[in-house]
Amino acid sequence: MDEEDIARVVENAEFARTLDTSDEWIRTRSGISERHIAGPKETTATMATKAAQAAVEVADISPSKIDLILVATVTPDTQYPATACRVQDAIGASHAGAIDISTGCPGWLYGLSLANGMICSGMLRTVLVIGAETMSRALDWTDRSTCVLFGDGAGAVVLQATEEPTGLLSFVLGSDGSGADLLQQPAGGSKMPASIETVQNRMHTVHMNGNEVYKFAVSIMGKA
Repeated sequence: MDEEDIARVVENAEFARTLDTSDEWIRTRSGISERHIAGPKETTATMATKAAQAAVEVADISPSKIDLILVATVTPDTQYPATACRVQDAIGASHAGAIDISTGCPGWLYGLSLANGMICSGMLRTVLVIGAETMSRALDWTDRSTCVLFGDGAGAVVLQATEEPTGLLSFVLGSDGSGADLLQQPAGGSKMPASIETVQNRMHTVHMNGNEVYKFAVSIMGKA
């Protein structure tokens, strides 16, 4: 493999050299000690494809048996077509539908829930669910409140119908749109199209109110 294809591991100490932070500060607030950063030639789609191929191999199925591919991501290669379409082509899943899910952190769980529901309904038999992100390309590396929290990677599972009394039991889904502005990438959409000003003001990077997001997450997880 070419050296520039290899992901890099960034440890907390590296941030301490350029930001007002430390390994202890990051660990005590997030539990994170290191994160992987994709190589220059890697994209969300290429990482998702590798994860998909690994999952298909473990499941011991042919890609042609996959009915649907769900990719949870907020960092697609392009706004369209869907990253799931790129994966579908790359793995040769000739009979699969392809859908992206852009709900952020819970995206993969939403995908798992959707796949479970469609399989249980009898609509589909085999669904490939992938979570993939290249968050490093949407970060402001001078903002310690966000850049220390995110990394790049992908994972995938194959869900199949079975007659066995095992499997996924239930899901609890919910949302609270009133906090939508607490964690967002402000520019690049229809509300704030890309411009020289949005680039100069770093509006295409992750913006987060960490304290409010933390309080919300702790409150909700405590009820889950």
